[in-house]
Amino acid sequence: MAVTLVNPEGLPKPDVYRQLSIAQGSRLVFLAGQVARDAEGNKVGEGDFAAQVEQAYLNVATALAEVGGSFDDVAKLTIYVVDWNAEKYPLLGEGVARAAAKLGVDPVKPITLLGVAALGEPDLLVEVEATAVLD
Repeated sequence: MAVTLVNPEGLPKPDVYRQLSIAQGSRLVFLAGQVARDAEGNKVGEGDFAAQVEQAYLNVATALAEVGGSFDDVAKLTIYVVDWNAEKYPLLGEGVARAAAKLGVDPVKPITLLGVAALGEPDLLVEVEATAVLD
């Protein structure tokens, strides 16, 4: 694995993400934001925030597998959430946990979470963008 996750001394140590990642590899992978669409482009989890988070994470893993990587190679995630509020926090965790269970991975990564007014299509509630490092 080319990515080591760290919570440095002197910074908070959150359970749900890490403050930084140290990447050692020869290939950087910049993955476009992934949304709640299956391989055929069909909507997944319409109106269900947790289901959309799960599908977006699964899509990140699918894309990385295509180039010889896995979710373990993710160095950083950026998550865009429509109309973010505190009530969505447990649903975000639920969707991430379900995807992690299916993938058999630890989903804890450095994350930037941004609340946005809208995404590219009106039914989308979340988009997950990833940067990965492969050996």
